Amino acid sequence: MNAIDYFFGNTYRLDKPFLVGREEISYRDLYISYNHLAKWINEMVGTDKHIILLSVNNLFFVKMYLAIIKSGNICIPLDPGIEKENYRYIHELTEPKLIFLTREVEKRLELNSDQAWYPDTLPSSAENYTDEIPGSEFDRERCAEIIFTSGSTGKPKGVMISHKNLIANTSSIVEYLQLTQDDRMLVVLPFYYCYGLSLLHTHLRVGGSIVFNNSFIFLGGVLKSLIDYKCTGFAGVPSHFQILLRKSDSFKQTSFPDLKYVTQAGGKLAPVFIDEFRQAHPEVRFIVMYGQTEATARLSWLPPEVYDRRKGSMGRGIPGVELKVVNEKGELIRPGETGEVIARGDNIMMGYFADEEGTKNAIRNGWLYTGDLGTLDEDGYIYLTARSKEIIKVRGKRISPKEIEAVILALPEVIDCTIEGVEDDIEGEMLKATVTVRKENAEAVTRERLIQHCSQHLVLFKVPQVYEFKDNLTISATGKKIKKV
Repeated sequence: MNAIDYFFGNTYRLDKPFLVGREEISYRDLYISYNHLAKWINEMVGTDKHIILLSVNNLFFVKMYLAIIKSGNICIPLDPGIEKENYRYIHELTEPKLIFLTREVEKRLELNSDQAWYPDTLPSSAENYTDEIPGSEFDRERCAEIIFTSGSTGKPKGVMISHKNLIANTSSIVEYLQLTQDDRMLVVLPFYYCYGLSLLHTHLRVGGSIVFNNSFIFLGGVLKSLIDYKCTGFAGVPSHFQILLRKSDSFKQTSFPDLKYVTQAGGKLAPVFIDEFRQAHPEVRFIVMYGQTEATARLSWLPPEVYDRRKGSMGRGIPGVELKVVNEKGELIRPGETGEVIARGDNIMMGYFADEEGTKNAIRNGWLYTGDLGTLDEDGYIYLTARSKEIIKVRGKRISPKEIEAVILALPEVIDCTIEGVEDDIEGEMLKATVTVRKENAEAVTRERLIQHCSQHLVLFKVPQVYEFKDNLTISATGKKIKKV
């Protein structure tokens, strides 16, 4: 089954709105629109082709995302703020047949591509596109999308997600969150991110609705949207909750009569913030979750009812997912010991695009090795202790230190650079650059200059805000640099 057919299996005839807010569309109109666009795409390029989608969260993104996957092609949703170098790398790697994007993104990336299509160049009439793309015989093992994340080498890694993966993870999330058509989600997470996409998929499946807010920095607008649009759900990464709770008193003091639950994933949120939230809004269920792009989105959840007894835990596997913690020999650890979290289920990715070695390292004997270290208690609840991978998560976004280090090392005065994540009361984790500079150039390399330099080559969330300057590089006997003495 095509995943899009699954999402709309019970909802395609609904007259109720799916998207609410500045842009609105009903289920029925969305169904007609994406089907005729899918037919159009299918006639242009056939099936199983790579198609890039670059846009902020809006109706254009939703229509094209659904149409691309429905057409039997492979959607590659990318951050519209992506760096030119990373875009070129992904474009050359995947060789897309079509690119759907907004004019603003095209201007910034200077594409000038004859493959490009924009919101104002799409076919506007569905009259000639009444026939659906065949779906009944569709092989659900086929790739539906490739989600690019930062890799440990600095190059983006393409996570291949199948139709089966999307269907399995959506079904699981709907089951444990008990979502219904009465649910309305305020979406602040971008759809090029698997956590954001899971909100789209699950609400389509149950007949719920979503509201976009692409400006989280304006907290007043977020609070207003929750109230005005009667949102029952909110999903965020740690920094969202830290900012809501610590940047302003308004969130704690405001009543949200329709808000039933919030979900948190994209990194570990310190229990002190969860306690603050629960104290301020005891009527709202706070649901801690854990996942990875390689797992389509979700691996585990912690029911609010057990939070006080399992504080700090990421929970247990969601329906259809088996989790274990194993030592270096692959043996199950005992409670209290530390090992790597591994997972198995129909939601586990097909593999990394054009990276056979990376796929073999990540998936072994049908198990996804997450790279996250943890321990567990007597009842099987897992507690993460560290990440064995080099990836740093800031605001739920995965960042490769090597990519940022390479930008700073391009300055001739810099001898060495190490990027790490440091704890911050508001952001949760911030990027710190430890920069080794020659003594004679110490005055030339300042924090302001480094921020300006990084801003020219990196998107904003990858620019370090904390800097430490050194004039000596500390190395071990083997020649490897020692990050901390």
